[in-house]
Amino acid sequence: MSGTFVNRMPRYEILSEEAMTILEAGWRRLISEIGVRFDHPRGLELFRAAGQIVEDDVVRLDPDFVLEQVALAPSEFVVTARNPGQSVEVGGDRMCFMAVQGPPFVREGAVRREATMADLERFMKLSQVFDEIDLPGSVSCEPGDLPLDSRHLDMVRAALVLSDKPLVGSQISLDAARDSIELARIVLGDEIDRSPCVFSNVNVNSPLHYDGRMLDALFVYAEAGQPVLLTPFLLMGAMSPVTIPAALVQQVAESLAGVALAQLIRSGTPVVLGSFLSHTDMQSGSPGFGGPEAATGLLCSGQLARRFGLPWRAGGGGLTTSQSVDAQAAYESLNTMLPAFLAGANIMVHAAGWLESGLVSCYEKYIVDIELLRMLRQQFTPLEIDQASLAFGAHDEVRHGGHFLGAAHTLERFRECFYRPLLSSTENFERWSRNGALDAAARATTLWQQALDRYEQPPLDDAARAELDEYVSRRRLELGD
Repeated sequence: MSGTFVNRMPRYEILSEEAMTILEAGWRRLISEIGVRFDHPRGLELFRAAGQIVEDDVVRLDPDFVLEQVALAPSEFVVTARNPGQSVEVGGDRMCFMAVQGPPFVREGAVRREATMADLERFMKLSQVFDEIDLPGSVSCEPGDLPLDSRHLDMVRAALVLSDKPLVGSQISLDAARDSIELARIVLGDEIDRSPCVFSNVNVNSPLHYDGRMLDALFVYAEAGQPVLLTPFLLMGAMSPVTIPAALVQQVAESLAGVALAQLIRSGTPVVLGSFLSHTDMQSGSPGFGGPEAATGLLCSGQLARRFGLPWRAGGGGLTTSQSVDAQAAYESLNTMLPAFLAGANIMVHAAGWLESGLVSCYEKYIVDIELLRMLRQQFTPLEIDQASLAFGAHDEVRHGGHFLGAAHTLERFRECFYRPLLSSTENFERWSRNGALDAAARATTLWQQALDRYEQPPLDDAARAELDEYVSRRRLELGD
């Protein structure tokens, strides 16, 4: 089993019982009076057969029925990787971290350009190298140099070949979801029929709408018993009302409606309650990330999710609206990472590499986020207090007015007693100047390049690799590319 981080620190809860009661009444009213639109005949039929009110393509759900469906999903589960030692546990106090997903552009140093397949492969290699990332994902950037209808084949194949961590499949279409399952089966064999092996993320077309393509993917993954992250995408002022309580109520209604359908498709399907709550800039109309509203929304989302006893995906990882790897990128990313730790998130997507409101996957930002993750993981490791840590012997040795640099207690522990940064500089000004006066972004360039040099492709059976290649070539032709 992988070194999935265990967050044993107390949860930071900001909602009173009265507030929780009001929010619960809010999602119950929204889901039963307004309902949720499902663009999928099979989904509508399942809801109708379960006694829910279906009018055209809108389902008005009985809140108690929804909670009955929620209770069918596991509170914890294991996702098996092709290397069993990289498998992850989801739920409880455990946290899993996924690299940035989805941007169509990349930034490398000062150059911003369209993403390519070569970029996607490099990001997958980085996610294999860094232990802080549990899930590389299959779309750390969108390779614009491959045909749209079949690129998912190359992307999922690359995830299976370049990494031995758990697979995140494609959900962009019915074909992409089916191909993801079949490609995984080539590598994982019958294990995929026995246990969760392939994550997928199904987004809600907020407000209150699941579109046909996402539902096609939900059916494929749920029927196969594979875990699904059900994620509303709420920008307050655009996809939800401008008030945080209204957005929270909508988020719960949308995600629980998806959970209910997943359980109707296959009872016991592993699901993760998703959240992605931020705001719209009221001056420009652009999305905003990393602000105080997002942090408050994260703290509330975690507290609400715990009521349902399901794993929870935090609303983002290192999110920022910044256009470059600067102070804004760092403080906004911390403002979405730290609340996720405080609120007890189980999965953090976009944990490394997100830039420019999700339009850009950035190599240097990837390293900045890894540093943030390393710091937070240490910060959220409970302090061990015992007689040895009180170091009375060191006081007895040094006595009054001395110093502890040469004390036996220090010499025994100096290599590991403090956090050693990956990226941060602790040099004095003169030495920093002599070494080139490199800022954090420049140092990050060296670090991601060195990480790629350290990358070693995990072993894969030659027969499985050949079968992957054959499948991709055949399906590419069948899809018309």
